[in-house]
Amino acid sequence: MIWLIFIMQTFAQPLSQQERYIRWANNFPITQSAEKNYLYYGQMHHKINELVRNYESRITPFRIGYTVKNRPIWGFRISDPTTEIKTQVLVFAGLHALEWIGTETAVATIEALTHNPISYVEVIVVPLVNVDRRLVVEADLQKGEKTYRRANAANVDLNRDFEFNRSSKAIWRHLFPGYYTASPSPLSQPESKALDRLAAQENFEVAISLHSFGGYIFYPWAGLYERPKDHGEFVRLGRIMQQAMPGKHQYHLQQLSHWSFLFRTLGTEIDHLYGKYGIKAFLIELTRSGIELSDLKTRKNPFRWYNPKNPNIDQKRGTAAILALCRHLGQQHW
Repeated sequence: MIWLIFIMQTFAQPLSQQERYIRWANNFPITQSAEKNYLYYGQMHHKINELVRNYESRITPFRIGYTVKNRPIWGFRISDPTTEIKTQVLVFAGLHALEWIGTETAVATIEALTHNPISYVEVIVVPLVNVDRRLVVEADLQKGEKTYRRANAANVDLNRDFEFNRSSKAIWRHLFPGYYTASPSPLSQPESKALDRLAAQENFEVAISLHSFGGYIFYPWAGLYERPKDHGEFVRLGRIMQQAMPGKHQYHLQQLSHWSFLFRTLGTEIDHLYGKYGIKAFLIELTRSGIELSDLKTRKNPFRWYNPKNPNIDQKRGTAAILALCRHLGQQHW
């Protein structure tokens, strides 16, 4: 019997990416979300798992890396199997633990692209990077606790952990030092290293990092006030996303460091992706906050600062912007 088991293991076919993910997702427990309009981590992956099982030729899961707590960070390759891939787009969300609407938008993007893939374009979507602290926030919500959480499990802000523009010469850094800080060292965390490794391995033309709140489409530079050399192209692509957003209140398009002449954001993912790899990288600040003037309780709830009670409008804006840009890139290769 021992020899039979040995022979079966020796000649067994290795599991495919789909099979590994399907097994993992099937075994992940589902907890009912305390926020009825938002998906918990288990619910999110069971939803994506259904797409992976039903559309295996269009969507392929893979691990881009692991978190501080050794949890997998899943990415999903989505493309039209009937056309050649001529360009790639990266979409990722959830660098900050409380910013859930970005992950909701990423999941909606996965659904839309899987059902209607875009010719000539492969889109890689990483719906949640900061898995460790996201799960802690879920536990907070289940217990009714209102705790502010932003960093990863090592207490590092992933939005400040990248290589480019980690220091500033702006005189305002002496007056407002809190606005001019970065992590202790570049790419110090496994989550930021995973994103960097992914960018190095692929050939992304555009990247979109989803955050909240503010209602902005930002582009580099974030840490420098000077214009990037591709400023005109950033504006052109940004307007395609901006004009695709439904509703009356489209997001503002702006270079991130020009949000305020006092303000710089150091060590960001968009400066890193653009400066190191030449990727046209955008940061979309979804929503204009979930605080409601008619409900004073929302002012004291950190979760509500970043996530409105109903995310549908801004989720649709973000998804429409991403899909419009991907279609535009695909049309360039027709």
